[in-house]
Amino acid sequence: MFKFFLLALLTISTAWADETTVMATLQKNHPQLGEIKQVNPMPIPGLYEVVTNGHLFYTDEQVRYLIDGNIYDLKNMRNLTEARARKLFAVDFSRLPLDLALKKVKGDGSRKLAIFTDPNCGFCQRLERELKNVDNITIYRLLYPVFPGSDQKVRAVLCSKDPNRAWDNLLLRRALPPPPAASCNPPQTAKVIALGEKLRVSGTPTLIFADGTVAPGFLPTAALEKALDNAANSRH
Repeated sequence: MFKFFLLALLTISTAWADETTVMATLQKNHPQLGEIKQVNPMPIPGLYEVVTNGHLFYTDEQVRYLIDGNIYDLKNMRNLTEARARKLFAVDFSRLPLDLALKKVKGDGSRKLAIFTDPNCGFCQRLERELKNVDNITIYRLLYPVFPGSDQKVRAVLCSKDPNRAWDNLLLRRALPPPPAASCNPPQTAKVIALGEKLRVSGTPTLIFADGTVAPGFLPTAALEKALDNAANSRH
């Protein structure tokens, strides 16, 4: 977990640099990294964070090494990379097109969660079992068919009389909804796929909390409760 993966980068400069020089060197000599959004000094002497489209790297003052991994503050046992990435790559929840989602309200619905999910995703099925234990939540399920055969199951769910019930039956009980009518072709699927590509959703489940925090992957009930509470409290 604490291991860093180092990729040596060739550079024409060996002089010590500031963030402006670091950015210029990366852009000139290493275009394979894509667009460099930011270069910022770290609290660790001689280390800079490098922010690209959707990813956070580190490099040294000489731009000789690129570090792709997590940095931990061992005194406080805090993952500095994770905390920074959540801030840098947060999603504006209020601007999500949630009309494309299956909406389900539990309890008072006060806590909000959007999920990119796929019916053939094993971790999505596990997540649904965990969500059964979570109350006072509004869930927005963005059906994101990325696995083979998922597009037909998503279509059947969206074309059913009660899509939320059809989804629960499919994910929790593996009960397939009735085949949809040939004339039913829900337009939201293509829009959800386009949204996922725009937000660089690379897998399912991907969870987006009300404070914009993005959590790729499965979370157990305790972690869900903590993240939901943190997101709700951060908005007040």
